[in-house]
Parts: sequence; C-alpha cells; structure tokens
Amino acid sequence: MLVLSRKKDESIVINNDITIVVVEIRGDKVRLGVEAPKEVPVHRQEVFDAIARGDDVRGDDVSSAESSLLGLSDVDERLAEPPPGPAAVSEDRPADLLP
Repeated sequence: MLVLSRKKDESIVINNDITIVVVEIRGDKVRLGVEAPKEVPVHRQEVFDAIARGDDVRGDDVSSAESSLLGLSDVDERLAEPPPGPAAVSEDRPADLLP
C-alpha cells in the first residue's frame, strides 16, 4: 500500500483521470473529494461491501457521489452546494458524508 501525506486543499492524482482532494479536516475525520469519470465507480468501503453482498444501498447512508453513480442524483449540483453546518450533522447522517 502506498501511503501519502496531504494537507487541506492538496490532492492526489491517480491514472491521470482521477483526483482525490482533501476538502476538510475536522478532528479525526477527513473529508475527501473525488473527481473521476462517470464510468469509474467510486464508493466508500462499506457501500462497496454492501453492493458486493447484493444489499439495496439506495438510502440515506449513500453519499451524493455514490448516489450519482447509482443514477440517483446529479453529483455536480450536490457538490456545488456548501457543506452542511454542525446543525445538519446527526447520528443518522455523520459528518463524513458529502452534502
């Protein structure tokens, strides 16, 4: 495994067409932005595992990028919105999910 250090607003490029950006660091959570071609599936590990098991992952626990890849929303519109404030964070919607 390659391990890289990055600061806020720094990025990593994979295969010339995928960019991972450190969007925010809040306590022990790091928010990452992923820019990838639409044909490249991008999931959090737990969503990937659920898909592999054949579980229905269409719900509140799916990020906007993952929803877009599942055909549920337009990721460009969702990413243009400002991130939710602290009031929008709850046990049901952890801060590490995209808005």
